[in-house]
Amino acid sequence: MKPKKNAAADIENAAKMMLTAIGENPKREGLVKTPQRFSESIQFLTQGYSQKLEDIISKAIFNENTRDMVIVKDIEFYSLCEHHIIPFFGVCHIGYIPNGRVLGLSKFARVVELFSRRLQLQERLTHEVADALSDTLKPLGIGVIIEAKHLCMMMRGVEKQNSAMITSVMLGCFRKNASTRDEFLRLIGK
Repeated sequence: MKPKKNAAADIENAAKMMLTAIGENPKREGLVKTPQRFSESIQFLTQGYSQKLEDIISKAIFNENTRDMVIVKDIEFYSLCEHHIIPFFGVCHIGYIPNGRVLGLSKFARVVELFSRRLQLQERLTHEVADALSDTLKPLGIGVIIEAKHLCMMMRGVEKQNSAMITSVMLGCFRKNASTRDEFLRLIGK
């Protein structure tokens, strides 16, 4: 789903309504530009809705006759929890065994960014990254692990500061072959 054409104005109006609803005055000096800033911020944080996977990776797939494991680890990401629209953030680790095709290194981070810049659940994010790379590269196997801290759990609700969530998707030989999976986990330090 793509953002509406007049999204900026709609988001600014919603921000003004929210400020009024919590008892603030949107005309107060410190808040006058807040609706505009909020609109720009939320549009940036959700820009994944207006991006296409094909546009990100189309010219970065290369034929390469290798079947050795490739790992890109500690890819930082920031996302918004779809339940509270509060940030969660962490790192993504991706490993795959090519089947004649490899992807340019920076594109792994761009794929993570594409899906993390939407309202998300960590579980879905992990699957979306794994499925997109699997569908595009057709590797022998792929593993994606995401480790994240969720502010919705840290600063509200149960307020557990040291909690973290880990999600994992293993496809192909990463799922079927314990030694492949173990090598991936060892190399990313898990």
